[in-house]
Amino acid sequence: MAEIALRTAALSKRFGGLAAVSDVSLEFAVGEIHAVIGPNGAGKSTLMNLLSGDFKPTSGDIFVGDRNVSRLAADRRGLLGIGRSYQKTTIFPDATVFENVRLAVQAHAPSATALLARAVTEQDLRARTSAALATAGLNARAGVHANTLSHGEQRQLEIAMVIATDPKVVLLDEPLAGMSGSESRDMVELIKTLRHGRAVLLVEHDMDAVFAVADVITVMVNGQVLESGSPSRIRASAAVQQAYLGDAPSGTDT
Repeated sequence: MAEIALRTAALSKRFGGLAAVSDVSLEFAVGEIHAVIGPNGAGKSTLMNLLSGDFKPTSGDIFVGDRNVSRLAADRRGLLGIGRSYQKTTIFPDATVFENVRLAVQAHAPSATALLARAVTEQDLRARTSAALATAGLNARAGVHANTLSHGEQRQLEIAMVIATDPKVVLLDEPLAGMSGSESRDMVELIKTLRHGRAVLLVEHDMDAVFAVADVITVMVNGQVLESGSPSRIRASAAVQQAYLGDAPSGTDT
């Protein structure tokens, strides 16, 4: 059986009288890309914020492996192996591409006090930075400032910064938003590579991209899971067609 890197148990989040996420129990396995789709207001972004630690649940639990992380802050979850990209890029525009990724690696590296340990750490930082840039297809752009990159390259950089921290779980929040057709195709190919050794959760409105990369698709409506399964099962579901795929909206959700 596949290793379950992240799971939720009866997870709920209420904002006053609004149940943005209600009783959601899902598993995210290593080696799989798990897409969460649904109409505006379905609760996708709220679920993402709960998993990353930006929101605290009203009830229910979140587990990384066997550890309950429901009450841990986002930075603590990051150290336990959850990495996230956001809808808006969170790069350092005045730093070089290499410096951006190196800072991400350094933020997750243990401190070293001895001279030898510092030297080894520096070598490791540079190696991990270069490896992440290679994975994201940005080696040739390592020395340029991040603010000179195209929109698609900036999203690649953000993903490089995430994978440089060696996460067990990668949360991708609308990574194709605002991209041209060629940029979207490049991003889809990059996302496909991220499943190796990791669980990937993808929230995305581009249905062509979702069905091109996802191993598992979960459909949410009104904060609840309507259906979850293989892409073929989701395509064939009359309930999903009625709720979403037949009239797919665009934009962001709660």
